Amino acid sequence: MKKFLLITYYWPPAGGGGVQRWLKMTKYFRDYGWEPIIYTAEAGEQAAFDPSLVQEIPDGLTVIRQAIWEPYDLYKKFTGKKKGEKVYSGFINEGKKSSITQELSVFIRGNFFIPDARRFWIRPSIHFLKKYLEDHKVEAIVSTGPPHSMHMIALGLKKYHDIPWVADFRDPWTRQDFYDQLKLTALADGIHKRMERKVLNKADRIVTVSWSWAEDFNKLSQGRDINLITNGFDPADFLSPNGTRDKDFSICHIGSMNKDRNPQVLWRALKSLKEENALFAEKLKIKLIGQVDFAILEAIQQHDLEEHLERLNFMPHAEVVKHMKQAQLLLLPINSTPNAMGILPGKLYEYLGSKRPVLAIGPSSCDAARVIETTKAGTINDYNDFDGLKKNIGQFFQKFLDKKLEVNSENINQFSRKELAGKYTKLLAEISPFSDKQMG
Repeated sequence: MKKFLLITYYWPPAGGGGVQRWLKMTKYFRDYGWEPIIYTAEAGEQAAFDPSLVQEIPDGLTVIRQAIWEPYDLYKKFTGKKKGEKVYSGFINEGKKSSITQELSVFIRGNFFIPDARRFWIRPSIHFLKKYLEDHKVEAIVSTGPPHSMHMIALGLKKYHDIPWVADFRDPWTRQDFYDQLKLTALADGIHKRMERKVLNKADRIVTVSWSWAEDFNKLSQGRDINLITNGFDPADFLSPNGTRDKDFSICHIGSMNKDRNPQVLWRALKSLKEENALFAEKLKIKLIGQVDFAILEAIQQHDLEEHLERLNFMPHAEVVKHMKQAQLLLLPINSTPNAMGILPGKLYEYLGSKRPVLAIGPSSCDAARVIETTKAGTINDYNDFDGLKKNIGQFFQKFLDKKLEVNSENINQFSRKELAGKYTKLLAEISPFSDKQMG
């Protein structure tokens, strides 16, 4: 087995979207002759825990955990949070609006913790891994971010070990959807951008998850080729029987919903349909699973939809899959942000695996629309397309009444985790010191 070192902050028992990409691919790397060595944080500040995911780590896999110090205890004291409360990276305020203290904490976070709150783990990790790699040979290093401190660790190792390095961007850096909310000074913005350029210039390969973001990184790196390896779904998660569909006309969203994902046009359309159709009002259910911003709950209330709302807290991934397969419609709101064209939420691929219709809201030419249209998995309407969205929901509802609300998705196997692991190992083989290209 050829080996590569994976530097990742998110790893089980942590839960949530940040874990899924690499945990799921890791299950299949051995099929292609590669063995990952995982380097991750010991007891990091995680927004979600899912101990059940530990069972999916391949037997015998080397997982190196190193202690990390993060400033979150200080942040919690400053903002009045309890010690056990979770801190969400995507600007989600649950139950209340932002306070002056929270606004100030965002300024501190963006300007003093660069590139992120894990910056204090960079030097200790470089020191540890420098010695580790002297005694343990690997053919490649992969860093995955965010948090982008993981890329800075790999960049630091480049000074000591000439090992091929892949920088894997699950999300952008300076073009992240909430980057403009960090209240950055010109100095801090410049530091972020210099760090980003160094990573883009020094990494042997750059990988990202959407076509539009690949174009953005191509421009930021002054024309470098960018490798596209999307997120995906694990077919093994969807082998169990579907179970009973929801009796109500359930529109289900999985995962966090920050204020940038607040689909105002959806609430308007649902209110209109409810007022026009008593049966629709009787059957409608809005199911939100995960963290939900106050602004979204407020919008639901303002549109007289609160009685139709069912909120469920974070749950183990296997339970989430059950809810997806039982839902009538799966909601996919694309963040209304400057980088919306490239936003391809990981949940979209799991929606494909569940084989339930997708109701998406976002730019009609965005990358998410490309996947939905290619796979024939559902519909997408623009943020302001009230009439089109209302019509689509009405048609879905009629099919629900006729017991014919199904979807026949096509070409979804290209997004299976095993296929994507194969793409990654092909990339690793290209830069391996023992690749045919380099030997030739």
